[in-house]
Amino acid sequence: MPDTAFMITAFVTMFVVIDPIGLAPLFVAMTRGMPANLRRRIALRATLVGVFVLLAFAIFGEALLSFIGISMPAFRVSGGILLFLTALDMLFERRTKRREDRSDEDDQDDPSVFPLAIPLIAGPGAIASVILLIGQRPGLEGTVTVLGATGLVMIIVVAFFLASGLIERALGKTGITVVTRLMGMLLAALSVQFVLDGLSAFGFGPGAG
Repeated sequence: MPDTAFMITAFVTMFVVIDPIGLAPLFVAMTRGMPANLRRRIALRATLVGVFVLLAFAIFGEALLSFIGISMPAFRVSGGILLFLTALDMLFERRTKRREDRSDEDDQDDPSVFPLAIPLIAGPGAIASVILLIGQRPGLEGTVTVLGATGLVMIIVVAFFLASGLIERALGKTGITVVTRLMGMLLAALSVQFVLDGLSAFGFGPGAG
């Protein structure tokens, strides 16, 4: 029987890291003036590319780490630190500003692959999260659970992209800021848990032994 708590943790982690709400206004900015059918194609293409990248790291990520001599506990600690830095960026709005700068600098007709899919959807935080979560539950069931949670988040990403204009108007700038900071606090707690799990595997902390 699937571990419900782990399913919820995987979904919340991927949702917070990928941040569909924060991506929605950026999608609006990068597709401003485009016809509705083109915006739909860009939304679908960006999400599919993001899914492919995360799927590749989900399947081969741990094998790649083993090949270059990095243990899963070590990656768990480093990944937790990376996610904590991402959480700080969200809390102080530095992440949104960097994303906006990246989209402003990118003057191209089709932003679906870059910068939408990579690195805005499948960025370092999302890649690290996929590998960390699968490392927590090795085996087929854990992999399917993480991929299922990630797939659900991607469906939400597409929905937010397609409804981005309505969401931006409904929440407003203040609403998006509040939601982003709340997610940052949640991600900070999750990242600390990843670090504690990694340290426990090395023999430190209350879960050691």
